[in-house]
Amino acid sequence: MRLRLASLLAAAALALLPTTAQASVTYPDPQPITGQQIIHDPTLIRLKSGGYVAYSTGGIIGARTSKDRVHWDDAGNAFSTPPSWWYEYNATGDPWAPDLSYRAGRYWLYYAVSSWGTNHSAIGVATSPTGLPGTWTDHGKAFTSETTDTWNAIDPALIRADGRLWMSFGSYWTGIRMVELNPRTGKALEGATVHHLATRPDAPYAVEGPYIVRHGRYYYLFASYDQCCAGVNSTYKIRVGRSTAMTGPYTDSTGKPLLEGGGDLLLEGHGRYIGTGGESIFKDRGRDVLAYHYYDADDNGTPKLGLNTLSWTKNGWPRVF
Repeated sequence: MRLRLASLLAAAALALLPTTAQASVTYPDPQPITGQQIIHDPTLIRLKSGGYVAYSTGGIIGARTSKDRVHWDDAGNAFSTPPSWWYEYNATGDPWAPDLSYRAGRYWLYYAVSSWGTNHSAIGVATSPTGLPGTWTDHGKAFTSETTDTWNAIDPALIRADGRLWMSFGSYWTGIRMVELNPRTGKALEGATVHHLATRPDAPYAVEGPYIVRHGRYYYLFASYDQCCAGVNSTYKIRVGRSTAMTGPYTDSTGKPLLEGGGDLLLEGHGRYIGTGGESIFKDRGRDVLAYHYYDADDNGTPKLGLNTLSWTKNGWPRVF
């Protein structure tokens, strides 16, 4: 991403998005953290046993732990070896973009296996009694996509609502989708409808990494737009829309549907913090916390963990501080 002066960011934001969900036109920096900061596509949770764990793309689902959400330690990987079925999707058994949640007395870890530039992809699911690395039991494929499909089964994110379990997912290939899961198995219901939530009007439909949360009477869809994974040349940014129904339609604060390229700009790169995206949201002591990665321009574009608290305006839109 090109570095821009704060004044130019302010002018652009005010001119183009007068009622966006962002905190300010200059954007907040990530909250200070120490220790092992390198991460990509983070998913975090506050453990029932105390402390925090984060999983991410890299390794066999790389793990980080923290006692206070400030100092982070490398904790190895979720798995000691890749499950054998991962090799159906790439030669190295490389997983991407995990999602961590807790329900029914267990921790649930969803993740994607694929190859760059193809939608021959799968989302897998594993469970653990503690949520800690080395304790996961893999249960195989939860949902898949093939080259004949118009969606890509990567970047999973779970949400429960009204007794039902849903998974949003998607990357390029016409954008963000959603499917209902069986709460018992954690896998897609047989014959379940694949709902369409967000896309871009122009190829290659550069939107991915969805995450949905409920606040008040709305469901909020956060997603990463533009280019990931290019270090300081990344243009990743986080946009958001909302809906009164889980399956949409989602619109931004101007009323533009996310299926027509809408989405309020919540956070984008600024200063040394380039390509903010790969986001997830978790609850910590009753507050919503946004987790994401950025590429550190002061450290050769190394991907690092960004954490910011979300607040909500009177009109019900999220902002970052």
